[in-house]
Amino acid sequence: MGRKYFGTDGVRGLANAYPMTAEMALKIGAAAGRYFRRDRSQAHRVVIGKDTRLSGYMFENALTAGLTSTGMNVLLLGPVPTPAVGLLTPSMRADFGVMISASHNPHHDNGIKFFGPDGYKLSDEAELEIEKLIDEGVELAMPENIGRAKRVDDGRYRYVERVKSSFPSGMNLNGIKVVIDCANGAGYRAAPEVLWELGADVIPVGTAPNGKNINEGCGSTKPQTAAEMVVAHGADVAICLDGDADRVVIVDEAGTVADGDQIMGLMASRWASEGRLSGNALVATVMSNLGLERFLSAQGIGLERTAVGDRYVVERMRAGAFNLGREQSGHIVMTDYSTTGDGLMAGLQFLAEMVRTGKKASELAAVFDPVPQLLKNVRFQAGQTPLDMDAVKATIADAETRLQSSGRLLIRKSGTEPLIRVMAECEDDVLLNTVVNDVVDVIQKATAA
Repeated sequence: MGRKYFGTDGVRGLANAYPMTAEMALKIGAAAGRYFRRDRSQAHRVVIGKDTRLSGYMFENALTAGLTSTGMNVLLLGPVPTPAVGLLTPSMRADFGVMISASHNPHHDNGIKFFGPDGYKLSDEAELEIEKLIDEGVELAMPENIGRAKRVDDGRYRYVERVKSSFPSGMNLNGIKVVIDCANGAGYRAAPEVLWELGADVIPVGTAPNGKNINEGCGSTKPQTAAEMVVAHGADVAICLDGDADRVVIVDEAGTVADGDQIMGLMASRWASEGRLSGNALVATVMSNLGLERFLSAQGIGLERTAVGDRYVVERMRAGAFNLGREQSGHIVMTDYSTTGDGLMAGLQFLAEMVRTGKKASELAAVFDPVPQLLKNVRFQAGQTPLDMDAVKATIADAETRLQSSGRLLIRKSGTEPLIRVMAECEDDVLLNTVVNDVVDVIQKATAA
C-alpha cells in the first residue's frame, strides 16, 4: 500500500498549499500525538525543531496545537539542525521528535519529518498508521489532560557539545582556515560555533537568515559562493551545509567541489585501517559511482547498495550493524555519533583527516578513479506517469541493452520533487551521453504531450 502524504523524507510541499497547510499540520500533529501516546496514564513529550523558513512559525504553532490536543507536552527547540532533533529526542526522553524543514528546497516549500523515540526516522509502516489516523480523525484528550508547550533554550548548546565530541580527542583545528556555508538555514549558529571552539579560523557564509533566503545562492546545492570565498580568502577548505544541515558538500583549497563518493572512500578506508568500520562495509545507494565500489573492493571492503533516500541507508545500516553510510545528495550517516545524516559532523571527519595527514583537501578528495557518470532531471506535471508509457519503456530497454556490457542505467522518480532522474555510468563518454539524452528526450516528449 502506497503512502498518501509521506514521501521519502516526511511530508513536503509548497507552504500554505495542500498538503502543507496549517490545517493539515494540525491534523498531522494530532495523528502523530495519538499514535505515540498509547499509554495515556503517563506524561508524554515531543521535541520540535525547525529551520529558518518564514512558514516555520505557522507550522510550529499548528503542530503544537494538534499535539497538545492529544495530551502531548511539546518542547520547542527553535532553529536547530535536523540531526539535533534526532540526537535530542532520546536524550530528552521524548516519545518522538519533529523537524519542520524542506531541507535543500527553496524557502516557499516546507516539510514535516518525524523521528521515533530512538532518534531514528520512522518506518514506512509507522507512517502508514499515522496517515490512517489523519484520514479517520483521532480521539482528543479531556480538558484536564491537554498538553503544555514550552521553549527549550539550551537545545543548540547540547547539540554543539555532542558534535564537538565526535572530533578526535587531543586534536584541534588550529591553523586551519575554514569557510563554513550554512545556507542561511538551521545550522547558521551552531556550525560556526563548533568550528571556532575547535580552533579553526572561521569564515562564515550564509549565516544571516531572513526567512526567505534559505538555500538561496548558497549552501550545499549552490557551493559556488563558498568556492569563491575559499579562493578570495586563501582558505584551506569549505564545508557547505543545506537548509537543515543534514547534508554536506566539501570544497577544496582551489575552489573545486569534491566528489562525495571520494569523501566516502577516504572515510571508509581510514575507518577500516583503524579497525572501526563495522561489518567492514560501507552502505551507499544505487547512485554511488562504480569507481567507489572498485576502490573499496581492492581493499577488501564491501559496498552495500540501497534504494535512494537516507532513511533506506540507515535502515540497511541498522539491519546489518554497519556504522558508515552515505546518500548521494550529501547525507553522510555515522551511527557511532548520530542517528541521521549530519553535515557538520561529516565535515569534521574530513577536517580531522587533513590535520592527521597534513595533506591538502584536494589530495584527500581524490582517492580513486571515478567511472564517468551523467545525471539529468526531467520535470513532470501532477497526474502524469511518463515511465508507464510504451515509448518511454522501449527507449529505456534499448538504452539498457546498449549499456549492458560497459555500464549501467538508473531511472527513478524523486521522492521530494516532481522530477524523474535519469542517471547512467559508462567508460565510453559518447555512449554515456547518447543513452541519457535519448531517455531524457523521450520523457520530455511524453510529458509535453
